[in-house]
Amino acid sequence: MLTALDHVQLAAPPASEEILRAFYVGALGMVEIPKPPVLAARGGCWFASDDRGVQLHLGIEDPFRPALKAHPGLRVTDIESLAERLAAHNAPVVWDDNLPGHRRFYSTDPVGNRLEFLQPLT
Repeated sequence: MLTALDHVQLAAPPASEEILRAFYVGALGMVEIPKPPVLAARGGCWFASDDRGVQLHLGIEDPFRPALKAHPGLRVTDIESLAERLAAHNAPVVWDDNLPGHRRFYSTDPVGNRLEFLQPLT
């Protein structure tokens, strides 16, 4: 039986690791976690929340095509502050109020992958 979602993998173009680190660590506040050596040879980066409860893996794909519709939905706290932080890092913030009971927005990472951020309303 399913018990949890371990991680989500997104694609990235070759040689994009530095801009991915700047975004996922610098803008989102995630930490980079080491890839096993056999997988590290393929390139890409893995990121996690401080408690390791949320993981995003970015794997190199050539030719690369960003996920424009498919996306991870990331539950957050203090969504307003996160939106301000992403905007300060020149990431788009597109608010969407079509999900009842939630405050949410969409953004993209620096290689064009769509990301959804949502916070349940109390």
